[in-house]
Amino acid sequence: MNIENTHRQLLLNTLSQLVPLNQADMDLALPYFSFQSYCPQESVFSCGDFVSDVHFVLDGVGRYFYIDKNGTERNKSLVRKGGAFASISSIVEGSPSPFFAQTLTECTIASIDYAELVALSNTSSQWGEFVRKMFERLVLKKEKREAGFLMLSAKERYEQFLKEFSQDSQHIPLRHVAMYLGITDVTLSRIRRDMGLT
Repeated sequence: MNIENTHRQLLLNTLSQLVPLNQADMDLALPYFSFQSYCPQESVFSCGDFVSDVHFVLDGVGRYFYIDKNGTERNKSLVRKGGAFASISSIVEGSPSPFFAQTLTECTIASIDYAELVALSNTSSQWGEFVRKMFERLVLKKEKREAGFLMLSAKERYEQFLKEFSQDSQHIPLRHVAMYLGITDVTLSRIRRDMGLT
């Protein structure tokens, strides 16, 4: 199987985890997708960029992050296979992205212009369902993350992270995990020690 067919199959398998898509659905969408392989710690887009694409992660792990006025990085979210990089404020409002998107591991990413994705959703019921589910999943993820910060201890948040990211968690540097959880590296080390993970 050549690389183009491999990418197509990976896209079908990944997106079908959200909504069942068949080959006809993919044939309709494939002309609008581009594929790219990224090295670890490579930028997908930067703060200040005008982002029009949705970048679906087909393999690997990445992160969204802010850099504050003191130069301190703060992880907004972690993204793994089946997730996507996008700046909703940039796509919807036409404003610059307020954050960065970066790979943490080697990643394979399929990108599509959001306007093309919306056009697909208007012409195909399956793609319409896909876009709806995509936004539902985004809102649920944000809701759960907010609840975690308000209701869970640092240890409980780490346990939740391990459950959510399972095997992928082993490929995410611990400093990025600590940032994602809103705790210090020292606190995460203590939690891991208490859990017998070090």
